[in-house]
Amino acid sequence: MTKKISLIHSTNLAQVDYAYASRIPAGMDILFLAGACPLTKERIVPESSDIEMQANLCVENLKEALKECAATLEDVVYTRVLVATQNQSDLVTAWETIRKEFGDHDVPSTLSGVTVLGYKNQLVEIEAVAAVNKK
Repeated sequence: MTKKISLIHSTNLAQVDYAYASRIPAGMDILFLAGACPLTKERIVPESSDIEMQANLCVENLKEALKECAATLEDVVYTRVLVATQNQSDLVTAWETIRKEFGDHDVPSTLSGVTVLGYKNQLVEIEAVAAVNKK
């Protein structure tokens, strides 16, 4: 039997473009993914102030890490998006770029502006938790 996570939307809270919570059925394995960074295979963050490009590269790297765990974006139950900026418009750009990749899977997420991230030139990072059926 295939178990699926549930995304929980509230009718008592503001209507937003993400679920307020997610539920993982008993018996599933929980995956904690390290922050997906905008790194190339050469361990380089492209020199760019392009938030959208970095957000897309983070999502591609997240997808690859999930794939290695036999998972996809649809198995993600929570994300935290970090953006090195003081500008709300940069946060919105990163959010919209990442949110588009998740499609209808409107996973609960936290979006935060931070002062600096770990790699030179890094502006975006995505932390994720996912759940998959036990093998």
